[in-house]
Amino acid sequence: MQTSATSFSGGRLLALGDRTRPHSPGCFHAPRCSSFIPPQTEHTFGRVLRLHCTTSRRFLTMASAASSEQASAGLPGSFDIPAAPILIPEGPWKVIEGGVTAPAGFKAQGMYAGLRAKGDKADLALVVSDTPAVAAGAFTLNVMAAAPVTLCREVLAAHETVRGVVINAGQANAATGAAGDRDARAATAAAAAALGGDEASDPFLVMSTGVIGRRVDADALSAALPALAAGLGAGAGHALRAAVAITTTDLASKSAALEVELAPGRTVRLGGMCKGSGMIHPNMATMLGVVTCDAPVAAAVWRPALAAACAASFNQITVDGDTSTNDTVLGLANGAAGGAAIGDPNSPEARALGAALTVLLQGLAKSIAWDGEGATMLLECTARGARSDADARRVARSVVGSSLVKSAMFGHDPNWGRIAAAAGYSGVDYRQEEVRISLGNTELMRGGQPLDFDAAAASAYMKAAAAAHGTVTIEVSIGDGPGVGQAWGCDLSYDYVKINAEYTT
Repeated sequence: MQTSATSFSGGRLLALGDRTRPHSPGCFHAPRCSSFIPPQTEHTFGRVLRLHCTTSRRFLTMASAASSEQASAGLPGSFDIPAAPILIPEGPWKVIEGGVTAPAGFKAQGMYAGLRAKGDKADLALVVSDTPAVAAGAFTLNVMAAAPVTLCREVLAAHETVRGVVINAGQANAATGAAGDRDARAATAAAAAALGGDEASDPFLVMSTGVIGRRVDADALSAALPALAAGLGAGAGHALRAAVAITTTDLASKSAALEVELAPGRTVRLGGMCKGSGMIHPNMATMLGVVTCDAPVAAAVWRPALAAACAASFNQITVDGDTSTNDTVLGLANGAAGGAAIGDPNSPEARALGAALTVLLQGLAKSIAWDGEGATMLLECTARGARSDADARRVARSVVGSSLVKSAMFGHDPNWGRIAAAAGYSGVDYRQEEVRISLGNTELMRGGQPLDFDAAAASAYMKAAAAAHGTVTIEVSIGDGPGVGQAWGCDLSYDYVKINAEYTT
């Protein structure tokens, strides 16, 4: 997602709602993943087994915990969708359970509030900090920005801290005029009141996702918030429920958390959740994201850190080339880990925190592309040899955003000419005599010249990835410059059209 000037910052058949596609949660051929779900693993809400590549430690998703917490909270709603694989790159951090509640001092919950047009899947979520949290945000550049986006920008301009965020699914509250603005404000006021505060002392942020042009049912939302607030908890199951509640056409919920040592003896945690599956393009996506952190950090450090992390993550994914009206990523840092506040953006602690934030968002962003509407595989393009990282990111984005490249991937066709063409129209200047292209371990082009290669093996590589709903890697080198960048997308299948041709009918 790009931030505006006002921003701060194979598989078995899985059928859910109006989306059906071959599905298996394996992370096939993904050496950068810190964890994966083997293709043979049964992927259900009740039991999802993940294996960490870096630690070889096995653990279960907290689905059973979510079920018990649901019973104790007495909150309505269906939560039976699987969790996406954790795709956080390896590094000096440790992947942990917990999502947005992994950092100290944060609680979350989700429930069904009657906001969806059909079904009883949870559709309302709260993420709350025990104390005021330094807030940052990054938003869509679409001039038809939704009412929640406008309100969040306003709140962040007036306040350094907030108490939390309320999120609804079902209606986007975009292109809804003054009435939509009032609905967004009613949601934040009701959230503050449900926590025993008011907007002046405990400002809240708001996000909405769903059908554009539809207002939120403000009465139903406000009526549900007291029960939702009463059910808040810090367990991993609470975080999972919130992550499910914000989904729309997603086939999987998306959350992750990690722990990082900023300095000897000083460890902090970051957690996040996001939603998105279609209408995904790098002005952010149709995506919402919430990040929590227990590090004490000044707004002057936290806000630029979130913007930089979004530029290298959510702004580097594409599914279909459409930029949403509602794209929002919000970051809350409450300082509950203790210690001196991080106030110097150039300090080792700030750099370590920024790196951890970036990889967390990259993991979440990749899970969106992995779950792209109708997708059978995740595409990862790495561009090298550019004059700058920004140029490399443009080339990589252009490749994964090409409808012809995406179609070829779906057809398991190693049509490297489409990759070369997409890199060429990226807007980045380079000498074609220096271009090298690889698909997985197969080199297709070198020195701007096509190579003889085993097309059957290259096609088999893509077929295997699709069978496991795994990852296909593309590498494009355009010179000898220092710039390196990555982007992520998915293939373009027949099911994408089926899903979107009758979205509201």
